[in-house]
Amino acid sequence: MMNENASAMLDDFALWSLSRSVLCWLATTDEQGQPNVSPKEIFDLSNDNYLLIANIASPKSASNIRKNPAVCVSFVDVFVQKGIKIYGTATVLRSGEPHFDEFSRPLMDLAGERFRFSSLFRVEMTSVEPIIAPSYRLYPDTKEEDQIASAMKRYGVRPLPN
Repeated sequence: MMNENASAMLDDFALWSLSRSVLCWLATTDEQGQPNVSPKEIFDLSNDNYLLIANIASPKSASNIRKNPAVCVSFVDVFVQKGIKIYGTATVLRSGEPHFDEFSRPLMDLAGERFRFSSLFRVEMTSVEPIIAPSYRLYPDTKEEDQIASAMKRYGVRPLPN
């Protein structure tokens, strides 16, 4: 599924998924096709066409992207058990290269003093697909609030008081 305009891919659900995620998962492959999936904490949309991800400690992801730029980035709300996956073509931008300062600024604002990075992954989005837990498909009467309650029980957490 290839869309001409990435903004058409970022519907309300996609934007909701991005805003609720504290981690995203970047999937890459090496030259032999061996997959690698690693968590990323600092990410942002640069505009409707690009997702920016800070490269904090991911030499394998960077190496893989240089050899095969096709990536998939997943965002999942573990309580609702829904999210999105973004397919795209990634490039690695390093400090000192053209546009690094421009693209890294929002990521550095998010990272603050906690994380330092000297490169980032810039993902040109080519398609977006939903991620939906099997329960929603197999049992059409599944409700988000039931999924949340089940996940909270499983993780041993409780909602914050209002």
